[in-house]
Amino acid sequence: MNPAVRLIDVRDTPLSLDEVYGAVTDPTAGGICVFVGTVRDHDTGQAVAALGYSSHPTAAARLREVAERIAAECDVVALAGVHRVGDLAIGDLAVVVAASAAHRADAFEACRRLIDELKTEVPVWKHQTFVSGDAEWVHPH
Repeated sequence: MNPAVRLIDVRDTPLSLDEVYGAVTDPTAGGICVFVGTVRDHDTGQAVAALGYSSHPTAAARLREVAERIAAECDVVALAGVHRVGDLAIGDLAVVVAASAAHRADAFEACRRLIDELKTEVPVWKHQTFVSGDAEWVHPH
């Protein structure tokens, strides 16, 4: 395991910006980039009434694989990523990822890759119910 991957989790409890930020702080890091995904009140032009995330049992392991790959390919000091599952409210934190590096460009690149590759490779699904009563399952990634 790459020591740069400091925090990886999929959990059903509220996420903490401080926890994720703290995981990537380091005296050698000149730049830290954090991305926060929140539950919004609309999607595809419809008002959202309720939203929940579900994950496959391998989701945390897949997230670790993604982070390990990025840590090996990017010039980073540290990476962290946490995704929430369960029922969430509008405004709740759904995902928080962060990267630190000696220089800001590397931190931005690694953070962007971490969220983008999490969204395409980690088996997490969103179930949203609209105010209209319609509902849908979405692989939001």
